[in-house]
Amino acid sequence: MNRQPINLARKLDAFSDHWAPKIIAQMNDYHFKLVKFEGEFVWHAHADTDEVFLVLEGAMTIHFRDTDVSVGSGELFVVPKGVEHKTSAAAECRALIIERGGTVNTGQVVDAKTAPDDVWI
Repeated sequence: MNRQPINLARKLDAFSDHWAPKIIAQMNDYHFKLVKFEGEFVWHAHADTDEVFLVLEGAMTIHFRDTDVSVGSGELFVVPKGVEHKTSAAAECRALIIERGGTVNTGQVVDAKTAPDDVWI
């Protein structure tokens, strides 16, 4: 067991790529992942797990087929499992994602933005 706190700012400063979540911690079957993104992602869903977005810096929009949800710094939003969505950010957004381990960022969609699901930082 690691008995040191995880410094989110230092972890975020350790990488620059967008749309490539990095695992920083695990709790039971769930991963805590830091991600940076800017621009627009792809439509996708996660059939077996909810997905939590906690915006640390910046702002993002979570698009659904029937509405959009704006999420700002210090705000959290849960996308229920099986619900098709895509994310976007007009300027770089830094967020913490919480989801079941092994979850691919693009769900079942294979795209240029599909990232490995097992990268720790």
